[in-house]
Amino acid sequence: MWLVCDYGDVISLSPTPDDVARVAELCGLGLEELSSAYWARRIDYDRGDIDARAFWSGVARGELSDERLAACVEVDLIGWTRLNALSTAAIERAADRGLRLALLSNAPVDIARALDTTPWLARFEHRVFSCDLRLTKPDPAIYHALLGRLGAEPTEVVFVDDRPENVAAAVALGMGAVRFTGPEVFDSI
Repeated sequence: MWLVCDYGDVISLSPTPDDVARVAELCGLGLEELSSAYWARRIDYDRGDIDARAFWSGVARGELSDERLAACVEVDLIGWTRLNALSTAAIERAADRGLRLALLSNAPVDIARALDTTPWLARFEHRVFSCDLRLTKPDPAIYHALLGRLGAEPTEVVFVDDRPENVAAAVALGMGAVRFTGPEVFDSI
């Protein structure tokens, strides 16, 4: 049986208020304005349709210097790569119960490549990132690609994600799926 985990806000913590404030400052935006601009094109960035320069220039609503662009990428990377110790411990317990681990995450190239080198994530037999497939959750095609990579039937997978639409898409394909509401969900699988 496979336990497939989302990464952002499941395995990782959310960026801190300081991370968000730093990015807002780098982009010359207020916090509300940043949130709107950041999420407006994030799916395109996660899917690999645009690169970091196009994404961050769109967020900042103008061209960024190489230094400011690098700083935005770095702060974003730091913000999304802090592991949730309670989640990682619960996932370890699930693996100890015999569940095989895989990751399915919407992530841009910069974050995906950093996660590929994260020692703790080496436990995951497969790490499937949206930027590599040019597909994002909840598109059913990404789940089909995941199943192909795992060599598994939908009934052999339990998927955990914090977004209801991603959980619903997995269920529609016949996968077991649980909405992440806290690390304790891993103990019930």
